[in-house]
Amino acid sequence: MDAVKVDLFIMTHAKSFETHQLSFIREQLLALDNSAWVMLQHVPIKDPVLSLIVSIVGGHFGIDRFLIGDIGLGFAKLLTCGGLGIWTIADWFFIMDATRARNLTRLHPYLV
Repeated sequence: MDAVKVDLFIMTHAKSFETHQLSFIREQLLALDNSAWVMLQHVPIKDPVLSLIVSIVGGHFGIDRFLIGDIGLGFAKLLTCGGLGIWTIADWFFIMDATRARNLTRLHPYLV
């Protein structure tokens, strides 16, 4: 793929991935052909900061887990009222990392 497009993708989504993963993502994207650019535009990449805000506001109901695509954990968190509040508070610290990991999982099929 064209280096300009790869750099544009990296600059746009850098905060959505772990910093140590960015070089791997860049190398894999450079190895792709230009037709993959259209598919990359449709990958649902979530913003970790938005996930944190949603976790603070509606984490007690599991909305943060539903947002990033963890449907099973979202239902579990909903049914247990956020693990009686303990799980909700723990997610305030871990939801951004979970969002970044989920973003890499969503992007991985397009990198191979």
